[in-house]
Amino acid sequence: MAPLDQKSPNSQTTGQPKWQFWIDRGGTFTDIVARKPNGALVTHKLLSENPERYKDAAIQGIRELLEVPAEEKIPAEKIEAVKMGTTVATNALLERKGDRTVLVTNKGFRDALRLAYQNRPRLFDRNIILPETLYETVIETAGRFDAQGKELEGMDLDALRADLQKVYDSGIRACAIVFMHGYRYTAHELAAEKVARDIGFTQVSVSHQVSPLMKLVSRGDTTVVDAYLSPILRRYVEQVAGELGGVKLMFMQSNGGLTDAVKFQGKDAILSGPAGGVVGMVRTAEMDGYKQVIGFDMGGTSTDVSHYDGEYERDFETQVAGVRMRAPMMKIHTVAA
Repeated sequence: MAPLDQKSPNSQTTGQPKWQFWIDRGGTFTDIVARKPNGALVTHKLLSENPERYKDAAIQGIRELLEVPAEEKIPAEKIEAVKMGTTVATNALLERKGDRTVLVTNKGFRDALRLAYQNRPRLFDRNIILPETLYETVIETAGRFDAQGKELEGMDLDALRADLQKVYDSGIRACAIVFMHGYRYTAHELAAEKVARDIGFTQVSVSHQVSPLMKLVSRGDTTVVDAYLSPILRRYVEQVAGELGGVKLMFMQSNGGLTDAVKFQGKDAILSGPAGGVVGMVRTAEMDGYKQVIGFDMGGTSTDVSHYDGEYERDFETQVAGVRMRAPMMKIHTVAA
């Protein structure tokens, strides 16, 4: 959870203290810490899913603490900021409930992400069951740069447009674009992005923007994850933001930092909730003078274990729910609760 500010920057400038909220939306429970305008801290707890009573636990918790009835708008002028960690993206990935996604890649590389590095997770297993792919279909397109940036083959944008239109007409709205050496030579990816956006795809994730690094497989997997999860995340963020009006809304990222709601992306949301727990653990321990800490964060759905020895430990490439991700994340080991 984001650190509790000792003083409200907004109240210092306006002279009018306001409510502040820190929210951890987990798989089972949603926990809320709030600071009243008089400085008093209060806590609240709700079931994350209770459709008979409310649509969203975070919003319901804010309403109950402010004593605002369901039929009334939340008074945005009384709230300084809302800072959240959420497992919305994590659960969508685990349950494979993201948006339908098409992968666009170079001709001949349809199976590149499926084959991946061909590592066997259990060397002596006789029946290898691969995880389900996040993309529903693949479009192979002409166009290729070599590693030195020489264009070996030009793009056929008319053919790509026709293929993407068929996919769009089938109901798919998320598109992941991953080309060989696209992290460095971006012209073909940018051209494909323009075609996809012109057709009307609402989510277009491009590898050199999402993960501008070498290695096709991890760059591609990260881009697909972003395309698959970002629409789910965006709908949730828009729902919360719509209820809050103009209140400053921030979300915890997997790397332990806060970001503005409009910049919150699928690839950075996988460990949003657990990362906040690590930050909270460290700040709490440091207040008592401890610099070496083992974190044990047991929730209703999962238990997260972490370690701190003077600095945050991070992974820059990891696997989550059978999907390879290349993005900075807190180093956290998760087991079922």
